[in-house]
Amino acid sequence: MAGPASVAGDVFVDALPYFDQGYDAPGVREAAAALVEEETRRYRPTKNYLSYLPTPDFSAFETEIMRNEFERLSARQPMELLSMKRNSNLALMIENAQKELQKARKQIQDLNWQRKNDQLAGGAKLRELESNWVSLVSKNYEIERAIIQLENEVAQMKQQQGDENKENIRQDF
Repeated sequence: MAGPASVAGDVFVDALPYFDQGYDAPGVREAAAALVEEETRRYRPTKNYLSYLPTPDFSAFETEIMRNEFERLSARQPMELLSMKRNSNLALMIENAQKELQKARKQIQDLNWQRKNDQLAGGAKLRELESNWVSLVSKNYEIERAIIQLENEVAQMKQQQGDENKENIRQDF
């Protein structure tokens, strides 16, 4: 159980019912009832046990509006009707807000259309550039292949010419 806490002078409370365990154990209820019985024998209530407190001032927290309303109620006067002028102002404000909303939605739609058009144009340009790139890469590949083929032919010619020179030299001897 939790430690005792001083409440009113010499009375100690030693219970935390949401935390403490064991209230269902046998004899606990009877012990609690005995403690309550003993406390009621020691406590002698008087007719006015709050007499040491100052008289409460119930109007301490009243505002001017509250005082006027209490006076109206005590005089049994009817409540003022709501001004319908505010409703027409509110309707005008709602109408203006809806116009602004429509304007903002149109701007958003225009912006989205512009983005779509820009992206479609950019996509077409990218496709064109990609196609050109593929074409240039293919041409480079063909050129490289032709160069390799020509280099092979030149090497074969040099080899044939070298072989012919060797045979000519042999024949001369």
